[in-house]
Amino acid sequence: MAWLIITEKHNTARRIASILFNDVKQLKKYGVTYYHSPSSKAYVIGLKGHIVELDFPKEYNNWKSVPLQSLLRAELAKEVKEKGIARLLERLAKQVDRVTVATDYDREGELIGFEALEIVKRINPDVRVDRAKYSAITPADIKKAFSNPGNVDINLAKAAETRQRIDLIWGAVLTRLISISSGRMGRDFLSVGRVQSPTLRLIVEREKEIENFRPTPYWEIVAEFCNQECFTAKHVKRFTDIAKANASFERIGDKAVVKSFKKKERKEAKPIPFNTTEFLREASKFMSPAKAMSVAETLYMNGYISYPRTDNTVYPPTLNLKSLASKFLESDFRKEAELVLAGELKPSRGKKESKDHPPIYPTAVAKKGELSREEWTIYELVVRRFLATLSPDAIWEVKRVEIDANGEPFRATGRKLLNPGWRAIYVYSKAEEVSIPDLTVGQVLRIKSKELLEKETKPPGRYSTGNLIRIMEKLGLGTKSTRHEIINKLYSRRYIYGNPLRPTQTAFAVIEALKSNAETITLPDMTSKLEKDMDAIADGKLKDRKVVEESVRFLDRILSDVNIDELSKSLREGVKRDKVVGRCPECGKELIVRKTKGKKRFIGCSGYPECNFTLPLPQNGTLYITAKECEKHGIKKIKIRTKKGYWDLGCPYCNYLDWKAKQDKA
Repeated sequence: MAWLIITEKHNTARRIASILFNDVKQLKKYGVTYYHSPSSKAYVIGLKGHIVELDFPKEYNNWKSVPLQSLLRAELAKEVKEKGIARLLERLAKQVDRVTVATDYDREGELIGFEALEIVKRINPDVRVDRAKYSAITPADIKKAFSNPGNVDINLAKAAETRQRIDLIWGAVLTRLISISSGRMGRDFLSVGRVQSPTLRLIVEREKEIENFRPTPYWEIVAEFCNQECFTAKHVKRFTDIAKANASFERIGDKAVVKSFKKKERKEAKPIPFNTTEFLREASKFMSPAKAMSVAETLYMNGYISYPRTDNTVYPPTLNLKSLASKFLESDFRKEAELVLAGELKPSRGKKESKDHPPIYPTAVAKKGELSREEWTIYELVVRRFLATLSPDAIWEVKRVEIDANGEPFRATGRKLLNPGWRAIYVYSKAEEVSIPDLTVGQVLRIKSKELLEKETKPPGRYSTGNLIRIMEKLGLGTKSTRHEIINKLYSRRYIYGNPLRPTQTAFAVIEALKSNAETITLPDMTSKLEKDMDAIADGKLKDRKVVEESVRFLDRILSDVNIDELSKSLREGVKRDKVVGRCPECGKELIVRKTKGKKRFIGCSGYPECNFTLPLPQNGTLYITAKECEKHGIKKIKIRTKKGYWDLGCPYCNYLDWKAKQDKA
C-alpha cells in the first residue's frame, strides 16, 4: 500500500519526511523536489501554497471594454498555476492507495490541501483520504498528528474559497471602477478592496481629525513639597481660565499640610499568551507586521515556534508547560527559565479560547548563531513572552498623597517596583518609578517652589501598524491571517507611508470619492458581516452560494447608484493633488511630479513649454510628497521609501541648490 503526504510548503515536506521516516530519499520530477521512503512506500510533496488560482476568464481582461456589471456573475475559472506540481500529483496519484493532507490547519490551509486533493482524485477517485492536524513541526507533534488522523474539513475549505471568490469579485469591480474613473491605469492603478477600503478610511479619518484639530490652552500648577525629601505634586484642577489659575497660584503660600496618605502593594498582572493579533502588535515595534509574520512562518516551518496564525490566548491542558520551560535552562534564557521554575508556574489566560491551535509558543531551543538577526528578534520575543506568561506577577509599592496648600488641593502618586516578576523576563516595556517619601496625615511640608505651566490640548495620535491591527480585529476587518497583508498592500499601493501611518493625497481622494458616491464600501459593517458568514460556512450553518450571491447583489446596487461623472471628477482632482509639490519660483504655476518618455521622474512646471523650470528627483524608491512645506521656498518636503527604510529628501529645491553649490566648488 503506497502513501502520499501533501504539505503546504517544501520546507515542511522535508521536515515531516525526516521525522516520520528513516530512509528518506530526495527525488526530483518536472522541476519539483519531493521525498520518498522506500520501506514505507511513502511520498511527501510540498506545495507552493495555492497551486490552483481562481480568476476571471481571459475575455474579461480588458478593463475598458468589459462592462463592470458583467464581472458580478461571471463564471470564475480555476487555473493550475504550478503545473509541475500538478503533473507530479497526477503521476503519484496512480501509485498510491492513501493520501494524507498535512497542510496548515486553518481555512486557507484546508483549501490549499483540498485543491491538491481534487487533482489527485481526478486520477484516482477511490483513493483513501485522511487529515493530519498539528500546531508545531516537532517530532512529538508530527508523530502524534499522523498516528491519529482525522477527516478533511470540506466546510472549512468552502469558507476559504468563498472568501477568495468574494474578494476577487469585490477587488476586480471596485478597482476597475476607481482606476478607470481616475485615469490611473497600468502599473499605477488604484486598488480598492472589501477590507482594504474600510481600513484606509480609518487612517484617513484619523488624519483629518489631526488636521482639523484646534488646540485649546489650559494651565496646570505644580509645586515641589519637602520634608527631609522633596517631591513634586500637581494641583487637582486643570484650569481653562487664566484668571482663576493665577488666583489659585497666588493663594499658595510656603507651607502645606498632608490631608491623606496611603501606601499599599499592588500586583501588575503578567501578559497573556500570544495570539496572532497580540504577536503582530508587539512585533511591529521591531519590523513591519508583514515581515514579522514572514519571519514567524520560517521559524514555525523550521520547528522553533508553534503555528503563528491563531486566535487562542489560553494554553491547552495538554501542553506540558513545565517541561517546555525546563528546556531553556540550557540556553541563552537560563536565568529567565530559573525564575519561572522557581515559582508556582500558573499561566496567564486571555479572553479568547479556541480549539484549532494553541497560542504562539517556542517549540525548541535555538542558539543565537543558528538564526538570522530578524529570526532571532522574533524568536526571542516569542520565548520571552512565553516565559513571562508563566512568571509571577510584578509587585509595586504605590503611594498616594493629598495635600492642602492654603486651601489649594494637590495630589501625587509614587510607584516603586518591589518585585519585577514577569518584568525581569519581558523586557520590552520600561518600568517607570516615581519617588515619594513616607508621610503622615497632618504633617506640615515646606513648599520649595511652585510653577504655573501653560499647555494646550493635543490632537489624537496617528495609528501605528500594531494599534491598527488591534482596531481591525475589534471591528471585524479581515482575519488573523490577512490583516498584516492588508496593511502591506496599503503601503505598496502608495496609499500610506511611515509608521505611525500617514495617508497620501491619493488616499484622501479615494476615500472622499467613495464616501460621496458609495460610502458603504468604506464602512466596516458589510465586511464584518461577511467575516461572520464565513465562520457560519465553516461551521456548516450557511451555504457558500448564498453568501456569494448576497455579496454580488450588494455590489450590483452600488454600481447602479454610483454617479460615474462625480466619482471621476473628485478622483482626478485628488490624484492630481498627490503630484503637486508647490509653486514654481519662476512663474508661480504649479510644480508637479512628471515623467520623461524614458520613465525618469522629475519635478516640472505645469506652465511648460512657456516655463522650463525643473528639479531632479532620485530614480529609485517610492516617492511620497508630505504635508510639510519648506519655510524658504514653500515647496512640500519629500520622503523616499527604499528597502532599507525611509529617507528624508526634504525640500527638493534646497536639495538641488546644495548639490549645485558643491558642484561649483569642485
